[in-house]
Amino acid sequence: MRTFYTLVFYLCLPLVIARLLWRARSAPAYAKRWSERFGFFPACTDTREAIWVHAVSVGESLAALPMIRELQRRYPNYQLVVTTTTPTGSERIQAALGDSVFHVYAPYDLPDCLGRFIRKVRPAIAIIMETELWPNTIAACARYQVPVVVANARLSAKSAKGYQRLSSIAAPMLSRITKVAAQNKDDGERFLALGLARSCLEVTGNIKFDLHLPNETIAQAQQFRQRWQNGSDRPVLLAASTHAGEDERLLTALAQILTRRSDLLLVLVPRHPERFELVYQMASADYNTKKHSDGEALTGETQVLIGDTMGEMMALLGASDFVFMGGTWVSNGGHNFIEPAAWSKPILSGPSLFNFAEVSRLLIEAQGLQVVNSPEQLSSEILQLLESPAKAKEMGSAAKAVAEDNRGALERLLRIIDKALQGRSQ
Repeated sequence: MRTFYTLVFYLCLPLVIARLLWRARSAPAYAKRWSERFGFFPACTDTREAIWVHAVSVGESLAALPMIRELQRRYPNYQLVVTTTTPTGSERIQAALGDSVFHVYAPYDLPDCLGRFIRKVRPAIAIIMETELWPNTIAACARYQVPVVVANARLSAKSAKGYQRLSSIAAPMLSRITKVAAQNKDDGERFLALGLARSCLEVTGNIKFDLHLPNETIAQAQQFRQRWQNGSDRPVLLAASTHAGEDERLLTALAQILTRRSDLLLVLVPRHPERFELVYQMASADYNTKKHSDGEALTGETQVLIGDTMGEMMALLGASDFVFMGGTWVSNGGHNFIEPAAWSKPILSGPSLFNFAEVSRLLIEAQGLQVVNSPEQLSSEILQLLESPAKAKEMGSAAKAVAEDNRGALERLLRIIDKALQGRSQ
């Protein structure tokens, strides 16, 4: 079946290229650095063996950063090689780590692409973030005797059903994985049901809980808040990582809030940069709207601010009073709830939570997260929180407690990586 899959992939390459060109219409970076995706790039001049970390996009890249930095500290005799799939993920890695790591796009899941990549990089271990599992990639690692650790692994019920339909490919792939470090027991059980050996599973928790707020980020958040409020005490609702179909509903909620609290500022941050201008035009049609990238101090007339920069989400969260997490009013499963929780922010979201099922469950049980199903519910909840600062503070404190109580996953994951590297060297 893997041979058949490989043949189909080769035959579909023209469609893959066409998709890159299509995406490049709104995100030009997709038209660049194609050779890397086929395993063609200048070999790293560093002669050390590599620790290969693969993080698909922005979310996985941000989650991987503390792990990467700790690996650099623990293993100075290894070169860190970091791959991503999306341009936004690539930008985050380059901005955060610069030349301290060797970075290229991940090769396509094709034998020749993978062979070129592995021969040039010479990985001693492959660490794959979350659920980016590809059969030829895992098989190539096995062929070159590269242990594979799936870090911060998650597997939703929906994804598990998809893998189950392809069990003839999924089961052999899982049999070649050295260790799956699962976020929670439910994720782990789904991996076992697909054929992973129980000895290859360890539930370590979610490393996103091991979040540290740097002093420079705290200072940046304070600067943003001062710029937004500009001497006033106006409240700020941040809508983080929104997707198409959510922005309209958030603007509807804003209209309802403004009838009673005309001073509220909505900071609207689209998930993907290619949507920045579109959302700005949408908001500008009915509201006094500015762009965050302009860097201007806001006046009381500004009703909507479009968060149109990259790499500043943590500071944007810190500068807000309330957070609505995007990707939850569409069937996307949500984004990282731990980040606003670390800032002690009251969190609201839609009902689509499958990407953060365990995190959202903990936050809901602690009353740090409120699920709202409509713009009307969102506006009602925000108005209640504005009228009751004590309730808002309790909600933020509950979210913060969840974030603090679940730390420790990173150290457990690092112990797994230590053992895998030691086992290879013996």
